[in-house]
Amino acid sequence: MTVLSITALAGVPGFVRNAFGEKVLRHANRAAMLDIEAIEDRDCFIPHATMTSFLVEVERRAGEPTLGLMLAPHLSLDGYGCWGEYIFGGETLKAAIDRGMKAIGYQSRGDRTALSVEGGLARFCYFSAARGRDGYGHVAVGAIGVMLSLCRAYLSPAWRPLQIDLDIPLPTRPAAYEDAFQCPVRFDAPVAAVWFEAHLLRAPRRGHQIRRLLTVEDVARARLEPASREDLIGVVSAHIWAQVLTGSVSIDSTARALDTSVRSLQRTLHQHGTDFRKLSNIIRAKRARELIVGTNASITEIAAELGYTAPANFARAFRKDAGTNPGDFRRAMRISPRH
Repeated sequence: MTVLSITALAGVPGFVRNAFGEKVLRHANRAAMLDIEAIEDRDCFIPHATMTSFLVEVERRAGEPTLGLMLAPHLSLDGYGCWGEYIFGGETLKAAIDRGMKAIGYQSRGDRTALSVEGGLARFCYFSAARGRDGYGHVAVGAIGVMLSLCRAYLSPAWRPLQIDLDIPLPTRPAAYEDAFQCPVRFDAPVAAVWFEAHLLRAPRRGHQIRRLLTVEDVARARLEPASREDLIGVVSAHIWAQVLTGSVSIDSTARALDTSVRSLQRTLHQHGTDFRKLSNIIRAKRARELIVGTNASITEIAAELGYTAPANFARAFRKDAGTNPGDFRRAMRISPRH
């Protein structure tokens, strides 16, 4: 079971709405059983299956088999939060790619990148854990779009690669891919890759953009907890966390994201000494404490943020967990509520 940062879909819901309409976006969110747009800029993780379910439904509803090709020019590391900022901290293109390889586990558990140089040519590769799933073609093409955005940050917007490799079957209109990327495209390749002259690896970062000084430890602090656990409980917890941030938690959504049935998920969690309700309550309680202590939002606002139908229901659940009501807890932590 593998997960990736929701930032991999940053900007995609807005694109879908603008290109195909609100109805298509609504159906895609329903297929993913998660409001992608509500959390696209947050440091939370979703199963790869949730991403592919979203993309497959957009393709089906919009009738666009080349959805990934439409998305690719709009995808950029700029939308990948602290992970993208850390990569752009590399002084040269090679340094940036090396940073990506070093920190990929904080963006996606199961994906990896590689760089090889031979005969004056560099091959920048991406291996996705979503390979083999329905909708992977969109993922592969989108990954190329992100990789090109990294290269162009150090080269120029007009730069074009020597060749693109895609590990997907030959499409019905291969020329559309060459037109979009403006270079030869090889299909049925062993891995998705961007080819370019090796000397370009020494290219310095363009311009004088001021970015935060970030270390890999900074990225780890933001993303380590959900991304570091490959076990079932870690993956389920990551998905529950993403749902909590949208204000709606569902075991049906989690089971679907993990390609299993609700009954099988319940049985497996029981074998691990827990259940879905218990995990959900723990994660929701953790988020509640964070919001009460770390913000000045009213208790009513926090209750709504967490998906409670009424503040009284939230207060009751919080008191059961913390032994005190939200207002007293906040006062004890010396945080003043907003009026």
